[in-house]
Amino acid sequence: MHFQKSIPRLPIPELPKTGERYLNALRPLLSSAQYADAEKRTNKFIQNEGKELQAKLIQKDKANKHTSYISDYWFDLYLRDRQPLPINYNPLLVFQNDTRPEYRNQLIRATNILVTASRFMLSMRQSILEPEIFHMQPQKSDTQLFRTVTGLLPESLSWYGAYLFKAFPLDMSQFSGLFNATRIPQIDKDMIFRDPASKHVVVQKNGHFYVFDVLDSNGNLLSPEEILGNMAKIVNDTTQRNDYPLGILTCQNRNDWAQQRRHLEETGNADALKKIDSAIFNLVLDDESIQDDKHKILKLFLHGDGNNRWFDKSFSVIVTKDGVSGINFEHSWGDGVAVLRFFKDTYAEITNRPFIHPESKPSENNISVKKLEFNLDDETKECIKNAQIDYNEWCDTLSIDYILYEGLNKQACKKYNVSADCIMQISFQAAYHLLYGKFVGTYESCSTSAFKHGRTETMRPCTDKTKAFCNQLHSNKSSKDSLRQLMAECSSYHSELVKEAAMGQGFDRHLFALMKIAQDNKLQRPEMFDSYEYNFLNKSILSTSTLSSPFVLAGGFGPVARDGFGIGYSAFADKLGAAVTSYKEHNDSKQFIEALHKSFIDITGILSV
Repeated sequence: MHFQKSIPRLPIPELPKTGERYLNALRPLLSSAQYADAEKRTNKFIQNEGKELQAKLIQKDKANKHTSYISDYWFDLYLRDRQPLPINYNPLLVFQNDTRPEYRNQLIRATNILVTASRFMLSMRQSILEPEIFHMQPQKSDTQLFRTVTGLLPESLSWYGAYLFKAFPLDMSQFSGLFNATRIPQIDKDMIFRDPASKHVVVQKNGHFYVFDVLDSNGNLLSPEEILGNMAKIVNDTTQRNDYPLGILTCQNRNDWAQQRRHLEETGNADALKKIDSAIFNLVLDDESIQDDKHKILKLFLHGDGNNRWFDKSFSVIVTKDGVSGINFEHSWGDGVAVLRFFKDTYAEITNRPFIHPESKPSENNISVKKLEFNLDDETKECIKNAQIDYNEWCDTLSIDYILYEGLNKQACKKYNVSADCIMQISFQAAYHLLYGKFVGTYESCSTSAFKHGRTETMRPCTDKTKAFCNQLHSNKSSKDSLRQLMAECSSYHSELVKEAAMGQGFDRHLFALMKIAQDNKLQRPEMFDSYEYNFLNKSILSTSTLSSPFVLAGGFGPVARDGFGIGYSAFADKLGAAVTSYKEHNDSKQFIEALHKSFIDITGILSV
């Protein structure tokens, strides 16, 4: 947290600039008449009630200098939503497999992740975790000199010292949400529970819950062999699959689950539930084997059958029978920056310096495994059975597919002087336009963690320029040179929009905060927020997020809109990849993947001289 005090605060954009950016995002989606109406409505808002709301937002921001203007509103947005967490909110990230088959044994893989994750957690408790820093010129700033100089500076000045090295320390406030935390369902608005002193982990197997301490009475980590001994006891437990797996209840509407959880607590289960809530994290041992079935990976890590999950935990590490491992994480407490850092550090250690090896012997010392017992009455048992039926039916409506395209990669995009991220986004626009002949609200997540308590901003990748490119591409009347020129313009504008969003100069979060300020002050809701164009833009038919990292085998999430697509994508060193989800009644993810493949081929042909 050395840089935390001096990290700059998230700026509130100028109101006219927000209006201008909003209209730019609307233009490619609306007819001329619709756009003219939208322009009138927006300008009226900017010149009238928007000014009052902006003044109140600035006033509130000045009174809360410890945080950002969006942070509380964003927590509230997540915690009030009553939709189930799996598919709707919880994303998946899967580790690249270990190249050594002997380390893919479930017990060895799970224990190594557990040891390393606990070490990561302890480094945070002891304030020795290296800060997360974005290096503009790593050769100059990712050095011992940088660490020494900035380390000697007082916390109130440290960020400015880093800035002189062209390095940007990122907000670390979300990292405390990684461990010892659970989202507790409550009527109308959930709460986040944290127990920063807990010493145990919870392990799920066959729908049962086991707990054991990974820290001793002095707060020190048990030896790897002692942790292996505890894990071996769980892995070797022959208890049959639970007929009434409690985890399925976390797959429901939040109000339904809140009522059932209250009943569970009233019928003698409060202590057992608290053991799950306060655990350092959740480790799931699945009985499934992947055997390189990528469809199976995406389904298992995104939703599974719900019987061996607890989607409310801040994150769950899932390890299959054949050692494929990854994370499913609850989203209200934080975003990808904290999770990816944990993911990256964990992968590096379990791959390069694992503590448990095939020849390691489990120790019998400090064995503290306890299987949690629950008192389930007929009412709860019926809820579990109903939840299983509902969840299976829901998951069956989901279509999941993926593409790995080797004709283009990150390095090739760089060679052609176009942004890899832009190429991916143009390809999504082109694929959708090819299938449906139109352009729709598109969401690209962009982190604002360069600012104190920054969360995310929306980058709108459907622009006038991408629209012109897709129209010309599919008209088959434009030359390769003309399309290449258009693509260069798309890339330049795309990079500009990404930079604006990352620097807190988007418009989505600003408009959302202005809407909330009106609500807070019991002012009349501005007409703009109920307009056709505002709702059309904010219906994310294409919801996208990049997960580019050499440590990631797969990543993804569910569709945000029932008739939309959820697209997790990566530009790798050797290929481009995307995982696509949709609901079968509205869209076919396989059909979208086929259109996306065609778009990749078309774009490769345009770039190739």
